[in-house]
Amino acid sequence: MYLTWTPWTIAWTALAVVTAVVLLFRTAPYGRHIRSDWGPTLPHRLGWIVMEVISPVALIAGLWWSIYPSMESLSGFQMGLVALWLGHYLYRALIYPYLMRWKEHRMPAVIMLSAVGFNLVNGGLNGVQIEAIVPPTAISPMMWVGLSLFVGGLAMNVHSDAILRSLRKPGESGYRIPEGGFYRWVTCPNYLGEMLEWTGFALLAATPAAVAFAVWTAANLIPRALSHHKWYKNQFAVYPRHRKAVIPFVL
Repeated sequence: MYLTWTPWTIAWTALAVVTAVVLLFRTAPYGRHIRSDWGPTLPHRLGWIVMEVISPVALIAGLWWSIYPSMESLSGFQMGLVALWLGHYLYRALIYPYLMRWKEHRMPAVIMLSAVGFNLVNGGLNGVQIEAIVPPTAISPMMWVGLSLFVGGLAMNVHSDAILRSLRKPGESGYRIPEGGFYRWVTCPNYLGEMLEWTGFALLAATPAAVAFAVWTAANLIPRALSHHKWYKNQFAVYPRHRKAVIPFVL
């Protein structure tokens, strides 16, 4: 670990655990789980772009705040971490929402605003701590593991999203059972891919902020995957019984 834990990062990580417990009992109301009792809504695509694009902006702002006024240059290792972060959000914030067919989908404004708040803290905290990293003198096996998890998780995420898009032809609505890829084993391989990404990033960066983000990712996505899994089983009598929600053969 390049940096030591502070009361702030410990509290931020503990809040993720509390959030996970809450989400196990109350599903976040967007997508197929949207409800009318969560206040005003906005187009899903607009809400998604706004809440996701905040993360790379906050990361760059955190880096700038840490570097200014000395304007010390980043090492190649630090720039690599920034590139991974920006690469993920280039897809997640700008490419993915335009590929998905979300014409009629809505998102509660409170969900978007809560995600904006989270991404401001998370992105800024990671930017500050990336700037403070002392670059390693040699590439360790753990770094190769981390990079492999990040790249493999991103590939799994993109491929799983493509399978979901292929389930509907233009103009069609409704839900179908996804097949192929990692859908052979889990209901939400896109969520599994994202958890692998940020676990890999945490192994690479080895900062409290990166570890906290990996914990937060699991805290948000595991309960949501369980909700999706339950929804599919209730919706389709022929839903594959061997599939798990998000972790093959386990959960």
